[in-house]
Amino acid sequence: MVSTHTSLADVPAQPAPNSQRPDPQLAIESAAPVRPRHIAVIMDGNGRWAQRQGLERIEGHRRGVQSVRCVVEECVRLGIEQLTLYCLSSENWKRPKSELDFLMALLKEFLIAERPEIVRQNLQFSVIGRRTELPEDVLIEIDTTARVAESHTGMRLCLAINYGSRAEIVDAVRWIAHDVASGRLSPDAIDEDLISARLNTREMPEPDLVIRTAGEMRLSNFLLWQISYAELFVTTTLWPEFREPELHAALDAFSRRQRRFGGLNQPECHR
Repeated sequence: MVSTHTSLADVPAQPAPNSQRPDPQLAIESAAPVRPRHIAVIMDGNGRWAQRQGLERIEGHRRGVQSVRCVVEECVRLGIEQLTLYCLSSENWKRPKSELDFLMALLKEFLIAERPEIVRQNLQFSVIGRRTELPEDVLIEIDTTARVAESHTGMRLCLAINYGSRAEIVDAVRWIAHDVASGRLSPDAIDEDLISARLNTREMPEPDLVIRTAGEMRLSNFLLWQISYAELFVTTTLWPEFREPELHAALDAFSRRQRRFGGLNQPECHR
């Protein structure tokens, strides 16, 4: 006779009703998103925004300051290591003098008004770009803000003012050439690391993500050496309308990119 009795040893173990067996798919979905260490932003569209509102171009620049505040605060909240904002290119001096005068006054006003926030948020602060064309009163406020923030350990806020990447590279090459001519440096010692160490950004991580607003598909002479392998995100949103949702859209797109830096990802390596 075949026994119909089944012992406990014959019964497969069943999970308890309230067991917390890990779900691999759930673990993947709940994993923290990959975020960039360094975000660089080409802030474009201030003038177009103002024109669409029937306002003077300078009002677009004024409204753009609100976007700067929002993006800085959100990047701090998200734990971003550095945020670099392209405020004024070396080519922007071709604009009307009245607009440039307003931009300088607005920059000075921003540096003074935001200094308490820079302190409150423990922001590091730096500026890249040639100083020679900037008004003395603006330089004073830049240097004052830098001194106030020199002991800070939080996110680095970097403003690119009178900045042009080609000019930056020219300055680096001149520096290296002087060292070679004086015998302090051998030409054979020149490599990518040395060039990077002579750029304005030598103490900063290279950008992982470049955001450009207003839908323009160009880099505008911005950090050309540093963004060799950065991810690009272009939005048609004009800078004065760029807020937290647009920033999160860029970060979401970044988290779904596969960054290979010229190589192959793991599965492709076996093909």
